[in-house]
Amino acid sequence: MNSPEETNGGPVIRDLRRIDPTTGQVRNPGQGGSAQQGSSSRGPSKPRGKHAASKPGGSSLGAPGSGGPGAHPAPGPDQAGEAARSAADRQAAEQLAERTADLQRVTAEYANYRKRVERDRQAVREQAVANVLYGLLPVLDDIGRAREHGELVGGFKSVAESLEAAVTKLGLDSFGENGEPFDPKVHEALMHSYSTDVTEPTCVQILQPGYRVGERILRPARVEVAEPGEEEAPDEPDGSGPGEGRDGPDDEAGGGDASGRQETSADDD
Repeated sequence: MNSPEETNGGPVIRDLRRIDPTTGQVRNPGQGGSAQQGSSSRGPSKPRGKHAASKPGGSSLGAPGSGGPGAHPAPGPDQAGEAARSAADRQAAEQLAERTADLQRVTAEYANYRKRVERDRQAVREQAVANVLYGLLPVLDDIGRAREHGELVGGFKSVAESLEAAVTKLGLDSFGENGEPFDPKVHEALMHSYSTDVTEPTCVQILQPGYRVGERILRPARVEVAEPGEEEAPDEPDGSGPGEGRDGPDDEAGGGDASGRQETSADDD
């Protein structure tokens, strides 16, 4: 049977030391140490089991991060990294679109600048060529008149033909032909007449050819213009002139009277 000390339900501690810690003397072999229950030395025992309270620092139901009802799980490192990459991609896409728009705008401005410079350069070249050719027009007129009179012979003919070929290569073009309709934009009328052979104002004679370079008129063609209509008759002298009195029938009558008077005076003699 168990001793009364063992029926308390708590652990029993027996002091089997030979030296008494209190008096310091040797104990007798038959003298045993007093038995003490662990509950009296330790104080009141704490309840044990699955319903025991959690230790400080332990997780409890509903604490943040414990995964209880109403708790939001903290984002993991993978989700945070993916969100950062998405934001960086959006920013990079916006910067790319902005740089692309700037590049397209600069490219368009440069293309317009090149076209404008090329157009200005072409205009300056045409103006310079036109000024030089305009100064040579009197020389070309002299060559044309010499050709009409048959004086364009020998070395002068070769020089004239070379000059005409050079100015033609530079873009000089002569215009104006007999029988073409009159156009005030390219023709200058120096003479005017009426004719029944035309149905509209027509250049019947080219007095001086015109010249142009491309669309630029250096000099209009100087022409004689004929319009539809009856030709005007030349002016005739009236009957009161002195010539008609001498050549008319009155003169003949007067002549007869003069001869009759002469015959009468001869008979009287």
